[in-house]
Amino acid sequence: MNDGYAKQAKSCKQGEDFGVKSQQQIPVPDAPITPVTTGITPFFKIPVILAERTLQIVVEADISLYPPATEIKRVKKHVFLDQVKLVPVAFTRIPGTDYFRATRAKLFVGGYIRKNIEYASADYNAPLQDRIANVRFSGFADLNAATGDFINLPIIGISESAEANFLNEKTQTDARLDKYFFQNLVKYNEQPYGELVAANFFELDFSPHSTYHDGSFHTLREKIVLDLTVKVLQVQQVTIGAGATATVPLLSALTPPPTLAAEDTTTEE
Repeated sequence: MNDGYAKQAKSCKQGEDFGVKSQQQIPVPDAPITPVTTGITPFFKIPVILAERTLQIVVEADISLYPPATEIKRVKKHVFLDQVKLVPVAFTRIPGTDYFRATRAKLFVGGYIRKNIEYASADYNAPLQDRIANVRFSGFADLNAATGDFINLPIIGISESAEANFLNEKTQTDARLDKYFFQNLVKYNEQPYGELVAANFFELDFSPHSTYHDGSFHTLREKIVLDLTVKVLQVQQVTIGAGATATVPLLSALTPPPTLAAEDTTTEE
């Protein structure tokens, strides 16, 4: 050890980092303040949850492996969504307005499962191989207000157009083909969108061709059952009264955490 470094290390006290500067923070007083309120019920434009559903997606895929594998060590999976689209197909008018609530809709989802496969090859004392594959999927679900699929209904404004024709003022017996009146009402709606909440995978991975215990295989066949939980939202104008509370929904698709066993209070005689 260098003598200069040894002398420097001895001069440092225990628990002190040589050359590291620090500054002690001084606490400052704080006090509560009285919030200023308007005393009226406010309006908010916020994302509103339309539905939270778990969709079961079943997909099968063949993944090629090169170099060939002798044993699968680990498979990690993630879901990437390309689309979560809500297409309304049935409506009911909001009383007193020209807007509609969608009472039935098709929920389209699409994306891919990103799989990271680690496996051992037949080469002697070779490192683990890594194979990344994207397994695509797509599907739809039917959401119906009559069966309670919606938490809140989507609000849609329908665009309208009208046309007026005129009579020929000279003959009073035919139409003027050079004179029209047009009216177009265009409503711009907040687009419903989706959020990924959870993904629960059940899968069976195997070689489509039987191999010996020391053999290798080039193809990995996968049968995947994916329970995909998504949340559908739309920005809407709402009112929030005093005393409103927020709740967190429970995801029945996920395995609940284990509960602690109750302590045994009985005593042996």
